[in-house]
Amino acid sequence: MIEVVAALIRDNDRFMICQRPAHKARGLLWEFVGGKVEPGETKQQALIRECREELAVTVSVGDVFTQVVHVYPDLTINLTVFNAAVSEGTPQKIEHNDIKWITVSEIPNYDFCPADKEILEKIMSEHNNI
Repeated sequence: MIEVVAALIRDNDRFMICQRPAHKARGLLWEFVGGKVEPGETKQQALIRECREELAVTVSVGDVFTQVVHVYPDLTINLTVFNAAVSEGTPQKIEHNDIKWITVSEIPNYDFCPADKEILEKIMSEHNNI
């Protein structure tokens, strides 16, 4: 099982999603920024590093939004999603094909990685309870 972290970065009623590069596994699907936890890193440290590497921003990591275990044909991941905010910099497309800020109502317009389905359902559920 691979430990993976992701950031739920919000800006008022919108949140950030990133499109995977075409040449990677699950290419051109949308996801939350993040990646694998390296040996010796905490999940929070991994998320800060990944956001720096993939978006050229510094994030402040908040509490855990949710945790999902997902089995892909080629790997199993334990995905921890943190609430996070950009504290420094403007997101750049270093690793990703595209970056978007979307509202909850726009979620159906994008094809997401299968592991993100539960996360999106929780975001929609919270939004509907406001």
